[in-house]
Amino acid sequence: MVVLVQATVLTVSLDGRNEILRELPIRLVAKQSGIEAARSLKNEDVDSVISKWDLDDMKDGRFLKALRAAKPGISTIALITAGDKAQEIAARSLGVSAVLTDESDDGFFRETVANVLGLKGHIPIEALCRS
Repeated sequence: MVVLVQATVLTVSLDGRNEILRELPIRLVAKQSGIEAARSLKNEDVDSVISKWDLDDMKDGRFLKALRAAKPGISTIALITAGDKAQEIAARSLGVSAVLTDESDDGFFRETVANVLGLKGHIPIEALCRS
């Protein structure tokens, strides 16, 4: 069975959340730091970026701010700390495509990513494999 990849998504410091996205018809490029992600953006053709707002090496949304300045047309999803209104306001003011909290359940997280990528109504890859 062949599943066509419909987007390449760079994730930054998402840890276990990457596994949730494996059902989508996307190619994941997972990085743990802002510096690694920035290097990857130079070498990869990326359609979307999902990143924690506060990275170990780039606090206060510095990575997403630099990304939006360098590539304003790329779809981005910011993962913020639940209940942190300052992070939410800053992320929304930046113009990201979506804002999720670190407490978002897996299904909502996956569905939001699918919607941002235009994959609404997708068939999960695992369902295709069972057919």
